[in-house]
Amino acid sequence: MDVRIGIQNSPRELGFETSQSAAEVEQAVAAALAGQSAQLTLTDDKGARYVVPAAALAYVEIGSEESRRVGFVA
Repeated sequence: MDVRIGIQNSPRELGFETSQSAAEVEQAVAAALAGQSAQLTLTDDKGARYVVPAAALAYVEIGSEESRRVGFVA
């Protein structure tokens, strides 16, 4: 699934694909915004970890869990 994170005072967004479910990502974002954790930590498909301070989150876009089709569709 695709995840895009907007960071305050930054012109670029952070985008990556993760194997975590939409519910897991949403739960992590909600915990960070509720003050239960000081940062949002997510892991991508390749094992890289992304840590964003909760106070710097502008938005989090959670994509669909469908896999992309390859090739031509009739």
